[in-house]
Amino acid sequence: MGAERLQKLLSECGVASRRKAEEMILEGRVKVNGRLAGLGDKADLKRDIVTVDGKRIHSPERLVYIMLHKPRGYVTTMNDEKGRRCVADLVKNVGVRVFPVGRLDRDSEGLLLLTNDGDFANAIIHPSRHIPKVYRVTLRPEPTDEQLMQIREGMLLEGETTKTAPAEISIISGQNPDGTRSERVVAEIILYEGRNRQIRRMFEALGIEVARLRRIAIGNVRLGMLQPGKWRELEPREVQSLLKAAAAPKAEADSTQERRKI
Repeated sequence: MGAERLQKLLSECGVASRRKAEEMILEGRVKVNGRLAGLGDKADLKRDIVTVDGKRIHSPERLVYIMLHKPRGYVTTMNDEKGRRCVADLVKNVGVRVFPVGRLDRDSEGLLLLTNDGDFANAIIHPSRHIPKVYRVTLRPEPTDEQLMQIREGMLLEGETTKTAPAEISIISGQNPDGTRSERVVAEIILYEGRNRQIRRMFEALGIEVARLRRIAIGNVRLGMLQPGKWRELEPREVQSLLKAAAAPKAEADSTQERRKI
């Protein structure tokens, strides 16, 4: 690899995304040749010993891209100091060390990508990307037309200074035939950004309970019939599809034609 900045090196070795690797360095968890590392440091694995939490880092033998059907009750991390169940428990048999691409909160379920390719992870989760993510959400009660419009146009969440990006939402089941407001509906939501707990926070602000939240697609890659707790490797065409979506201009990513493909 040659001498590279540590956060890039850790990312390429499948330890974590560059952003998370920077946090690890700042937390004092990374050493180079026994010395505490800093953000500007570089290293070469051919001549330097790099450790994270005392464990030596090696170049990845092969690049791996998988999708996991994350069940409810698991945290999106490879280890948890509180002893909670984490997604690492579900991918122990992958054969190489992988890390999550983005996250789903503990009470959410569905499609989660994991890899040991840091460049791929950065391409997918970088804030400038607008890859559509599709969710099935059970809501109590049914949102009003006015509330649906707030979500579609973008809304200001507590503690933030900018509105959410416009999202798509449609009610797909549970509506009352007489047009009265239903106590429970299932909606499909498409987001183009990834704020922390965004869907739950949006509906919390509207006074609506999210009883269930499941991610079913990222770009053109769909969860399909993969069972909870199971994983599979992405096909090469799926990896390329995600990279193409990440590289697409925002206008193209937002086009109706591309959205309808998922």
